[in-house]
Amino acid sequence: MEFTKMNGLGNDFVVISGYSELPENVSQLAVKWCNRFFGIGADGLVFILPSDRADVQMRIINSDGTEAEQCGNAVRCVAKYVYDRDENKRAAITVETLGAGVQEVQVEGESGKASAIRVDMGEPVLRGLEVPSTIDADVVLNEPVEVDGVTFHFTAVSMGNPHCIIYVEDAPNFDLGEWGPKLEKHPLFPNRTNVEFVTVRSREYADMRVWERGAGPTLACGTGACATLVASVLNGHTERTAVISLKGGELGIEWNEGNNRVYMTGPAEEVYRGIISL
Repeated sequence: MEFTKMNGLGNDFVVISGYSELPENVSQLAVKWCNRFFGIGADGLVFILPSDRADVQMRIINSDGTEAEQCGNAVRCVAKYVYDRDENKRAAITVETLGAGVQEVQVEGESGKASAIRVDMGEPVLRGLEVPSTIDADVVLNEPVEVDGVTFHFTAVSMGNPHCIIYVEDAPNFDLGEWGPKLEKHPLFPNRTNVEFVTVRSREYADMRVWERGAGPTLACGTGACATLVASVLNGHTERTAVISLKGGELGIEWNEGNNRVYMTGPAEEVYRGIISL
């Protein structure tokens, strides 16, 4: 099987195209190929499939074999993959996702390759039971969650997948390995959750580190950056447009007040292509 290794700010993927549907053993393939010692190595396995609703459909399987509803960095990688191979170099591409429906992507090209990619990530889901969490509230804002005797306060946001945003004093040096997996699987989150630890530096800038559901610590999370901006606006920490700094780089995020939609702008890269046995 031919594959392309891609990444969005270091959040990396094995991208497969040319198939009409997912293989039956896709979970096992994801675990095998995403292994960084015995496989290709990646945070997830992405299949680009045909779609009746959009230019392409994206399906993403985490490195632990579970399927993710959505992934902002993967959407940018898919858009770049399509744009770079499109003879007509269409600046507008639509991508169907499992959790966020059809997403519109705007691509800026340079020398025939996608450079900057802006994704309409849709409207955030704030109602607690729909994120989902077990809290029945219109907005889950600064709610306490206790882990091993330590109490954190979180805001819950879904961007097609669930996020738990927690503000800390020093996000870049926060112990993800200690607290990430415990919060991911906390009973408050029936489908588990992505966990973002955030330090706000100004009204237009915040540091974020992420523990991704099904993948662990990653260098970047596009939906997490979007959820972080939404949570930061709701908590009064930032403006509606801000830069979210991740370990792998920066993303520009806007939560448009007029249409309630979140827009993400950032890069995507193709690293190499190869062939791997099934």
